[in-house]
Amino acid sequence: MSYFARAFVRQIPLVALLAVTLTACDALAPPLPPEVVPVVTVDKGWPVVPDDAVFGQVSAVDLDAAGNVYVLHRAGREWQEPFPADPIAEPTVFVFAPDGTLIKRWGAGRFVMPHGLSIDPEGKVWITDAGLEQVFRFSPEGEEELVIGERGVSGADGRHFGRPADVAFLGAGTQLRVLVADGYVNTRIAEFSREGRFIRQWGEFRIAHAVAADARRLYVADRENSQIQIFDHQGQLVRKLAMRGGNHPYAVRPLPDGRLVVLEGRDAQDRTRAILRLYGTNGLLERSLDAGLPGTNMSLGHDLAIAPDGHAYVTDVKAGRVVRFAIPPISDKP
Repeated sequence: MSYFARAFVRQIPLVALLAVTLTACDALAPPLPPEVVPVVTVDKGWPVVPDDAVFGQVSAVDLDAAGNVYVLHRAGREWQEPFPADPIAEPTVFVFAPDGTLIKRWGAGRFVMPHGLSIDPEGKVWITDAGLEQVFRFSPEGEEELVIGERGVSGADGRHFGRPADVAFLGAGTQLRVLVADGYVNTRIAEFSREGRFIRQWGEFRIAHAVAADARRLYVADRENSQIQIFDHQGQLVRKLAMRGGNHPYAVRPLPDGRLVVLEGRDAQDRTRAILRLYGTNGLLERSLDAGLPGTNMSLGHDLAIAPDGHAYVTDVKAGRVVRFAIPPISDKP
């Protein structure tokens, strides 16, 4: 080594040399094998999708007070950018009875890239469209009642969104607060009244993909930061829950006993899966379940709903399906 080369090396901080070395080693390291966790037993024959239905890219699910299951899908349209301008011609909202029978469908000709669906305490259906840059409120029968956002126009103020992803609620009646996970571009929580009046915005995320609430806390799936951020009802950060191995959370739901169910759609190496994690009130992982099709990159878990009877509903955009299964009790954990 020449004198000038030796002098240059002496000027490089040891920490920088270590960082370069570790980065090079990481690049050469073989990928870890996919995690193997117990596979759930889905309810066969649920739901019953008619043969004439165009059903695919299933993105969201929620339940009403009667136990009916509202499923949002893209009727075969794929997530491709730039988004198309024409609305999806087929119905995109399917409503199934608890036994899986299709009882109604609506939403034809309304959406470009539907993403999230949530049902408020009054039974109203809220849907986000990442392509239209809008949030909608419908009656249970599909009658449009409210639109927030300017069609096709992005922004980060009280009248515009940046690809809104999901909706959750606080309160009820005239005091209802609507929380929009906004989303892919703005990465904020935008808060509105039940009639669409902008209240405030808060948070800092790398894709706020899902939002949920209970009597004490708010939960945001901070997807690309591989964590769940937990807030009080005023939007003050309480703590962060890091995902196992740097995996990516797509949905989060609190249980009545204070535990959390998280749906991971991708692992740290971007292999798509549909893995459920159950976290205790202390933030520790209690169990993991695989709700996807066999193999990697066959499923992409996207949304999650939990019924009062303990059944879980998971949407899978890659497999074009929604499944139902009972979450096994913790005592059955292997």
